[in-house]
Amino acid sequence: MSERQDFRSIRTDRPTRDDALLTVADVLAEPVLQAGAPEVIVGGRSLDAAVRWVHVSDSAGVARLLDGGELLLSTGAGWPAAAAELRAFALGLHQAGVAGIVVELGSGQARIPDAVVEVCAEHGLALIALTSEVKFVAVTETVHRALIAAQTMALRERQHLHELFTALSLRGAPADVVVAETARALGAPVVLENLAREVIAHETLRMPVAEALGKLRSADRVPVQARGVRWGTLLALPGPAHPAGRLTVLEQGATALAFGCLADGGDSEWSLLAQRGLIDDLLGARFASPDDIEARLATSGFLLAGRHCHGIVARGTEPAVHLAYRAAQAGVAVVAARVGDDDVALLSLPASVPLSDALVASLVGPDRTVFVGPPADDVLGLLASLRAARDLAASDRSDGGPRVRRVDDRPLERFVASLRDDHRLLAHSERMLAPLVTHDRERRGDLLEVLAALVAHPGNRSAAAAASHLSRSVFYQRLTLIGDLLDVDLDDGETLAALHLALLAKRSAAPVVSPSCRAVSATVRAPTARA
Repeated sequence: MSERQDFRSIRTDRPTRDDALLTVADVLAEPVLQAGAPEVIVGGRSLDAAVRWVHVSDSAGVARLLDGGELLLSTGAGWPAAAAELRAFALGLHQAGVAGIVVELGSGQARIPDAVVEVCAEHGLALIALTSEVKFVAVTETVHRALIAAQTMALRERQHLHELFTALSLRGAPADVVVAETARALGAPVVLENLAREVIAHETLRMPVAEALGKLRSADRVPVQARGVRWGTLLALPGPAHPAGRLTVLEQGATALAFGCLADGGDSEWSLLAQRGLIDDLLGARFASPDDIEARLATSGFLLAGRHCHGIVARGTEPAVHLAYRAAQAGVAVVAARVGDDDVALLSLPASVPLSDALVASLVGPDRTVFVGPPADDVLGLLASLRAARDLAASDRSDGGPRVRRVDDRPLERFVASLRDDHRLLAHSERMLAPLVTHDRERRGDLLEVLAALVAHPGNRSAAAAASHLSRSVFYQRLTLIGDLLDVDLDDGETLAALHLALLAKRSAAPVVSPSCRAVSATVRAPTARA
């Protein structure tokens, strides 16, 4: 989604104060000023004012000579005496934009006049009294040297940033990589939103995702735009100052993202990235708290509370974008990604709409087999639902036509999935199947597959042979070998049940997610999905 904009109508939202090369507090900390035993008369946030230069003057008319950002050093010798004139003098300095006033007490002023203190306090203008004599020339030399050093450092950092983000753009780095590099450069959480305010990518460093998303109101923000088209916003939470300026870093990141959109012909890849990240993190359990995943889902219009939510796996070649479109028409929120040869999806339905077989078929389209996990109303339940659907899909060896299979209809598989991390179940599986595993590994055999076909069709060995794609005679030979290796009677019901449990446990313990998944559909937020 993109939006054409008139550049004249777009303004970068600035933070509360620009990043300063040097502040009044920095100058005050210099040894040359500390030697004057400084006393802060008006401080607080006024000490964060940026110092652009140092100016020395005792003149009452100095305000007209200033351009703003100067730190004024004075003995006060030429200041007016009347309170009204002193107020006007101090107000003039404030209006000229001075960063602060440093007054050396002594021959010029024994104490800072109350009128000056009142104006500075009223307008938040830093006011410092030096109780011991200092050389103003030494102060100006020190500060100017520090300013030049800071400017040099800023130029170097800007060059480094330019090289970094130019390299990312030339390599075609995806949005999540650009966001991560921006966050690392800033040392603060960074979030990329599209125009619908959906979170596309984020790097929160060590801050919980839910907490970071809840603080975006206070974030600095820069539009991601180019050639009059805007695709989204790059946001950074408050963090440490950067030598090149925080906004400079953020703008470099936004520029790299805009170049990516231009190269890709738009921001279509963004939604795919958001989908992929959610599915990948959920399946891999890569989240510190369920609240983090729930907050990310919520930004895409996918709600859990008060809704029917399911994890599903759909097989077939139909593009999942059709699933997204049909879901939007039915008022169903969906997040989907391609994992291996299957489409893995999360569905969120209104409480008044049960997920019937007919609705599932209408959502995924014809000629597809769908595996549906149990209903869930929180993140951990949704994770269990998705894993159970994937386990059921992995165990399906039939060649039947399109159909809907539900985990709730396979109680044993659901029970094993719930105990996937129980070491006793895993030990049972290893103990019972070890001879078959060794045989298949050493001889590239298929005994485990034959056993799986047998337990899937315990009362029909002809169907089991067909499911294993073997002739009946060869199938029976395999069964004899299995019985000999395991030293069991395959006609015994309890033995078959134990072997079935062992097979399910072995399959459940296998990895269920690849290192990364390829997203196949955009986030869909139906108008009713937020209800």
